[in-house]
Amino acid sequence: MAKIDAFFKLMHEQGASDLHMAAGSPPILRIRGDLHRIKYKKLDNDELKSMLYEIAPEIKIKIFEESGDVDFGYEVPGLARYRANFFRQKNGVGGVFREIPSTIMTAEQLGLPPIMTKLAMLPRGLVLVTGPTGSGKSTTLAAILDHANRNRKDHIITIEDPIEFVHESKGCLVNHREVEIHTRSFSAALRGALREDPDIILVGEMRDLETIALAIEAAMTGHLVMGTLHTISAAKTVDRVIEIFPTHQQPQVRATLADALRAVISQTMFKRVDVKGRCVAFEILIATPAVRNLIREGKTYQIPSSMQTGRKYGMNTLDDAIMELLEKGWIDPDEAYTKCVDKAKFKPFAQGAPVDFTEVA
Repeated sequence: MAKIDAFFKLMHEQGASDLHMAAGSPPILRIRGDLHRIKYKKLDNDELKSMLYEIAPEIKIKIFEESGDVDFGYEVPGLARYRANFFRQKNGVGGVFREIPSTIMTAEQLGLPPIMTKLAMLPRGLVLVTGPTGSGKSTTLAAILDHANRNRKDHIITIEDPIEFVHESKGCLVNHREVEIHTRSFSAALRGALREDPDIILVGEMRDLETIALAIEAAMTGHLVMGTLHTISAAKTVDRVIEIFPTHQQPQVRATLADALRAVISQTMFKRVDVKGRCVAFEILIATPAVRNLIREGKTYQIPSSMQTGRKYGMNTLDDAIMELLEKGWIDPDEAYTKCVDKAKFKPFAQGAPVDFTEVA
């Protein structure tokens, strides 16, 4: 048992999402979005480095020594998996660990909208799950993939950095690949995947032009491709995908993306005020013919209007999703106001001054 495992055990018992360990500071847990210091001494750099290196693969230690940053996955048997990040900082080394439950929650257990399980059964196309860091994208994507795994008889390839949720082969054959351990890069793995007879390809993060271009190509050649992006709305996701390409390529990319895209799920996390825990507001864009035309014509600013009129297709705007949570009494009105789009609509519910004073309506 590694020395650091005791902190993972405490983290699990406290229901923390993240563990922060940095030289010059005591260990800190993130619980329900807030940081809480553990009653422990300030970590010495050499002691912390020894704890971190004890659990890291040699190749990851080499990368960290050369670059100052590295990501990898670590598992405590019988407890959970952890997504680890090592970094250098002023006082020495640091590490942040995100807990990934060993049991994958189903779409029903998470309360995902029914349209999301339908997306898992699509024969081809591009499905994107977006949102800020820590908004639960990986959990949502894991539930969608789990539904496909239980209800299809296909080949699923996941490409991640690091591997997070581990899916056991059920109806499908599932192969997990980790960047820098099983493959050189996301783009290299995507190129290889096209020769590996996949039906579903999960891309853990679409970080660069080459990865995005290959993901769109895979979606256009008869595969169902799922991936994540760090964007804050469905319309901005479409813009982000297009704008990463050089200007002269963008008209062609708009046309290709319009044909390939099937859905964008953009999610925002909230603290529950009625019970301990958190909940998610889902903005859902379905690529209907009308939406495809807006993408082709470069009129993505009109996408929110199409979403408001497309509820019968499973679409939902972020503000409607937030209002639903607010009416249930699940979330704080001030947090709803801070994270909504139409400030004027939520201002009557807000109690105090907005946290972000730059967004006063």
